[in-house]
Amino acid sequence: MSAAEWVSISLCAVGSFFFLAGSVGMMRLPDVFLRIHASAKADNLGLAFVLAGVAMEAGSLSLGLKLLLIWVLLIVSSATSCNLIAQKAIEENNLRRRPK
Repeated sequence: MSAAEWVSISLCAVGSFFFLAGSVGMMRLPDVFLRIHASAKADNLGLAFVLAGVAMEAGSLSLGLKLLLIWVLLIVSSATSCNLIAQKAIEENNLRRRPK
């Protein structure tokens, strides 16, 4: 195995660790805001490491740029979906606190 393959495997392993940490955070954290924070941050970082490892093995610049585009689109969609979930959670909390 070459040094590039070892680096690629290491990056994928680190990315998998972040995915696992985000999944554990989703299950163990107490409220919706902490859960979406753990999910968004860990998954984005995990995907960055995994895609960096895959890009090293890709061998072509065009495939590496496509992987970078996938990561950017995931960051945008993750931020948007987490914002919508948080807004809905805030609305639900405000509805419950209103006196009847």
